[in-house]
Amino acid sequence: MSEGVRRDEDYSGTQEVEERHRFDEASLARWMQDHVEGYRGPLTVRQFRGGQSNPTYRLDTPQRSYVLRRKPFGKLMPSAHAVDREFRVISALGKQGFPVAYAYGLCTDEAVIGAMFYVMSMVEGRVLWDPTLPSLRREEKYPIFTAKIETLGRLHNFDPEAIGLGDFGKPGNYFARQVDRWTKIYRASETQHIPEFEKLAEWLPAHLPQQERVSVVHGDYRLDNMIFHPTEPRVIAVLDWELATLGDPMADFTYLLLHWNLPGLGGLDLEAMNIPTLEEAIAIYSRITGSVVPDLNWYFAYNLFRLAGITQGIAGRVRDGTAASAKALESAKRTVPLSKQAWEYAQKAGAQ
Repeated sequence: MSEGVRRDEDYSGTQEVEERHRFDEASLARWMQDHVEGYRGPLTVRQFRGGQSNPTYRLDTPQRSYVLRRKPFGKLMPSAHAVDREFRVISALGKQGFPVAYAYGLCTDEAVIGAMFYVMSMVEGRVLWDPTLPSLRREEKYPIFTAKIETLGRLHNFDPEAIGLGDFGKPGNYFARQVDRWTKIYRASETQHIPEFEKLAEWLPAHLPQQERVSVVHGDYRLDNMIFHPTEPRVIAVLDWELATLGDPMADFTYLLLHWNLPGLGGLDLEAMNIPTLEEAIAIYSRITGSVVPDLNWYFAYNLFRLAGITQGIAGRVRDGTAASAKALESAKRTVPLSKQAWEYAQKAGAQ
């Protein structure tokens, strides 16, 4: 979630592997020789910039490139960083023709590189970090947004049971479980008392919306978690499935809509920029899914509350020394403003 202008060049590309994220590359090469179809070394490893959750690496060989995602080293929250779940969901969706990287293999043996990991294809294309799309011509912007929203609608239209993900999560009471989960993660990582978070933790579960549908939810669906075709306004891979589960598709969609009210898109003349308005974004999604989008204030309060739980979890990892990026400290500082903003939306939804 962008709290300001993010320049594409600040976050894209690779760097030398940081000292604290190094592992035995020869051991990885042996594992790939045995488990990745068509693999032939020698292997070169670099680390992607950006992100602060599961460390991600680019693996280059003379024939092709791969991507490796692994759990962080060190002490972790019990349910966090489930790369095995990421691997499972992209494997299932890829078989349905949904745009994800090809899943080559999962390694649950921590002895290989020191943590569980999986290897997927390297998808070459455009990653766009700044939601105003400053690097694109005006006429290219609306189609990019349309593709982003339609792709989310396609995800939500899958029947989880039919694509082998019927047991990927508990289907009912999604928001109740999520509020409980992020409250617990916040408490386990708590570094300060935030009155607004405490009020939300009490108010949100007492005013849950009714769940109309069950779908695969991505959990962090936003512009910079997808790769676009190099020249066409087409999503060719959705990335970062760490938070994916079964649940209420409104959670995903209202999280995406929240961007229209935050720094980045909030307050801009979208028509002049040829970017869909909030109402137009809702119309695009509804056309694909047939969904009626309800009053947004509760959902915006929930999504900001969840982000506060996530950033507090990052603050806890900074404290414990397991955060995967120097930018983690920047994220950790956002817990208080996110909590305050979430409470403002809760008040608009009727909270006292």
